[in-house]
Amino acid sequence: MNEKLSALLGRLKACGPGIVVAATGLGAGDIVAAAIVGTQFGTSLLWAVVVGAIFKFILNEGIGRWQLITSSTLMEGWMRHLPRVINWYFLVYLLLWSLFVSAAMMAATGLAAHGLVSHLSVTQWGILHALLALIVVYRGIWKLLERMMKGFIALMFLAILSCSVLILCQQPKLLLDIFQPSLPAGSLSGVLSLIGGVGGSVTLLSYGYWIRESGWQGAERLETVRLDLGLAYSLTGLFAISIIILAAGLKPGVIGGNGMALALADQLAATTHPVFLWVFLLGFWGATFSSMLGVWHGVPYLFANWWHIGLQQTKMGKSVLNLESLARSRSYRWYLLAMVFLPMLLLVQDRPVWIVKLYAVTGALFMPLLAVILLLLNSRRQLLGEYVSSYSWQIGLVFCLVFFVGLLGQGLVGM
Repeated sequence: MNEKLSALLGRLKACGPGIVVAATGLGAGDIVAAAIVGTQFGTSLLWAVVVGAIFKFILNEGIGRWQLITSSTLMEGWMRHLPRVINWYFLVYLLLWSLFVSAAMMAATGLAAHGLVSHLSVTQWGILHALLALIVVYRGIWKLLERMMKGFIALMFLAILSCSVLILCQQPKLLLDIFQPSLPAGSLSGVLSLIGGVGGSVTLLSYGYWIRESGWQGAERLETVRLDLGLAYSLTGLFAISIIILAAGLKPGVIGGNGMALALADQLAATTHPVFLWVFLLGFWGATFSSMLGVWHGVPYLFANWWHIGLQQTKMGKSVLNLESLARSRSYRWYLLAMVFLPMLLLVQDRPVWIVKLYAVTGALFMPLLAVILLLLNSRRQLLGEYVSSYSWQIGLVFCLVFFVGLLGQGLVGM
């Protein structure tokens, strides 16, 4: 038993890419979505967070499985074995996603920092953090980023969990709804936002590059990936649950937008002690800045892979991803610089309506597309041999597909 426990602890200690996924996927949008649900429906929808975490675990396990067994990225897989229209659609989505999400992260990080230190404006803080993240990422030191992300996760959870535990101690009746899951009238959109928002979207694809950064290769690492992702999405779900509990207990006056996080902090301080204003804001800042760091590091890999390896080498046969050369390539660094500087224009200008709508449509189509790609690739025995996804995993992917198609339909109707 001691040997098994020691082995488990050793594997947990080795977990890292999943922590980076968790820190990247937890941003201002997740906090706001969870806070809105908690304010409107209390803790009755906590089950949706669990479902969302399971869905993202299933999708990311498929990404890790493909890369470990084939020694190629999922992007290389779909470019080699699926219609090329997917490749060009993904490029459009990636460009739009990078522009809007980068601008949103700057605004959210600037707001969090401004709440802590108001000497600079929200825009100035956002730009300053973007430049700081650029300096960290441009150096390309994976171990440094991994250690920083672990630190941010610790900060986020110590801050937010301590605040939620305090509210539960003050309002133990919140525990009743936790054990009585339901679907209140008018809560469907909240359920969809929780399940769809937990754990990120395009950043799931970055996991393949991060496990290679950690030197994980071969089928023997499949269980390590599952443990890594299990830890990651357990933390992700627990964080979202804590935000819902806080919002359910505090009922902030602001509902929607990044300002809701500040309203939560103000209400927390008024209800408990002023020190918890700073505790919550530190957790909020850690969530926003760590998300920025993860996106800055992981997303340029996607473009560089599309440009150098997938586009140019797919037809040359099986390629082995050289992350060192990819991270130092011009395509990686130019895309990183574009992600940092171009979105700054959106901080001071209105976004054209047609671009916003195009981004919304392409973004809504991405998650069902990812589920379809994993179903088509990971179920082929001629590609993965004995490591094809089991029927249970395939059923899980089908559930993911059905849900995200439903989410897409709701989004299109809303538009």
